[in-house]
Amino acid sequence: MDLRQKNKHLFSRACFGISLEDYHDPKPINIAVVDLFPKGIPGKLEMITDEEWAINSPAAMKAMEDIEERKARKKAFNARTKDMSLLWAQAMVTTSFPFLEKMALFWHGHFAVRINNPYFDQKLLHVIRGNALGNFGDMLRTVSKSSAMLEFLNNRQNKKMHPNENFAREVMELFTLGRGHYTEEDVKEAARAFTGWAYDGNGAFVFKGRQHDSGEKKFLGRNGNFDGDDIINIILEQKQTAIFITQKIYRFFVSDEKIDEQRVKLLANQFYESKYDIGTLMRSILTSEWYYDDALIGAKVKSPVELLVGYQRMIPMQFANDKTILNVQRLLGQYLFYPPNVAGWPGGRSWIDSSTLVARMRLPEAFFRSKELDLNLKESDAEMADGHRAPVSKDTQPTKQFKVGRVDADWCAYLAYWKVYKMEDLPEAIAAYLLPGTISKQRLADVTAFADEDRIEEYIKSLTILLMELPEYQLT
Repeated sequence: MDLRQKNKHLFSRACFGISLEDYHDPKPINIAVVDLFPKGIPGKLEMITDEEWAINSPAAMKAMEDIEERKARKKAFNARTKDMSLLWAQAMVTTSFPFLEKMALFWHGHFAVRINNPYFDQKLLHVIRGNALGNFGDMLRTVSKSSAMLEFLNNRQNKKMHPNENFAREVMELFTLGRGHYTEEDVKEAARAFTGWAYDGNGAFVFKGRQHDSGEKKFLGRNGNFDGDDIINIILEQKQTAIFITQKIYRFFVSDEKIDEQRVKLLANQFYESKYDIGTLMRSILTSEWYYDDALIGAKVKSPVELLVGYQRMIPMQFANDKTILNVQRLLGQYLFYPPNVAGWPGGRSWIDSSTLVARMRLPEAFFRSKELDLNLKESDAEMADGHRAPVSKDTQPTKQFKVGRVDADWCAYLAYWKVYKMEDLPEAIAAYLLPGTISKQRLADVTAFADEDRIEEYIKSLTILLMELPEYQLT
């Protein structure tokens, strides 16, 4: 694999695709990887101010005498979760550090929360983006004390004499150790340790001593008067935590199915020895020779968010109705801030079925030809696109049609880059840029036969759209 293709693979996996500038002028991988890391802490994505939350908090709502007005106000405020989704999606498109946002997207699925509270969602996103390439232990502690997580996993109901095990169980099963590496007794004892963890009216963490079980606990073979921080520290002492996190990162950034256990073991050891430094782990992965093996090219399916952000970073576009982005997220199965459950999105081949593949292959025509397409959302998905919580049931549900409205794409920079090529060289050159791996000459000829040859600009546009409609474009 030449340096250009290595750069393309790096940017496709670690970011949302490679820019024409980086594709044209590839760098040595060690330098390219260094350049991916942001300098300093990213700016916060702020949508809900503290003042706005003060007049929409449960306490403020409770003080309202008009019940119908209270319901309407709560519904309108909670619906702003969709605005948070749009805000973050736009940040992924415009950011100068897409690697940071890609890491944050990973952690968003790892620490999956669905609470329909945009203010708490915003606070959790601050934590995830601020720690996405930092220390996993620090992020785990802060996420565990976030109002979003405590609310979603019912830890405010976890009190002395009446422990609630939801939070304690998921911290081990989904966030750190993985199933099979703890006992039911460990869950019960950890739940006792987390009693009293709650948040105040502003969403800030509070420890309620009266609700805390201060008795001795036995957890993962240790005995002591443990509180929640002690439990997290003990979990981080387990090398299995490093293994579990490394496995998940490997699946997300390397391969969904081709898991090299020996590589994972070596990476996990480095991760553990670095005291859970995420940046160190990612540098080890992205600078490894094996990361650029031909067998790993096109070995992953793009998630819906990766696909949509990739389109927009390649060719800037304006949507006549921003709601289109939300509807397409839901249609394809990944609506930001609405994971299907606490386990997050399963990823891999689950992104693709007969209906979503057809929808994916029709999107380039809609986005880049300003064609209105009628697509079908499940009724529950349509509700979620309007900002309401949908049921988790996977039962067959009625569908609701929506249109992909007008999209104005700015082709200028893209066309300028390719117009210097001879027309006969364009199919192979554009295919090498857009598709993972190689495409056979016959297959490329079959695609090219449908391209518009009237003008060079239309030829480039039509060829690009035709290639993006291929199943191969869904892979990275």
